[in-house]
Amino acid sequence: MPIRDILILGNPFLWEISRPVEDPMGNDCRGLIADLNDTLADFRNKNGFGRGIAAPQIGVLSRVIFVRTPEPGFSGALVNPVITETDATTIEVWDDCFSVPGLMVRLKRTAKVRVKYLDEQGRHRSVDADGALSELLQHETDHLDGILTVDRAKSAKDICSREEWLRRYGRPATS
Repeated sequence: MPIRDILILGNPFLWEISRPVEDPMGNDCRGLIADLNDTLADFRNKNGFGRGIAAPQIGVLSRVIFVRTPEPGFSGALVNPVITETDATTIEVWDDCFSVPGLMVRLKRTAKVRVKYLDEQGRHRSVDADGALSELLQHETDHLDGILTVDRAKSAKDICSREEWLRRYGRPATS
């Protein structure tokens, strides 16, 4: 499937709310999943990082995200994901985003979440996530709700260029 252009900050489409997928086994959804997979792989190949992408980032208002993580057995599409449980504990993270290139944003996320979704075969699944996976799933689900990482910044002082962030903290981002 084709590698798609990633929409970037300023495109009003990124603030739109996505619609649920009605036929997760249909050709439209399967094609979208393939495009997300290929686009994520291309981004990772060119940039050396990237763990997830949401359909709105490639111009499709469908509730589908695609993740590729180091967690064993947890990579692939999440169709119609819903965060059903959250932990009261929050963590502060520096977040980056394909749609906000060159910026890092400090924000708070819930430390643990449970996400229910349909997998690529249309089966009902859930995942209990903490740490980096919890942050990633919240980030990608935000995209489906028309929320960007810059919308979650604690303040304007918590937005930093990636270059300055690397200079200050000396380590690459984990997204």
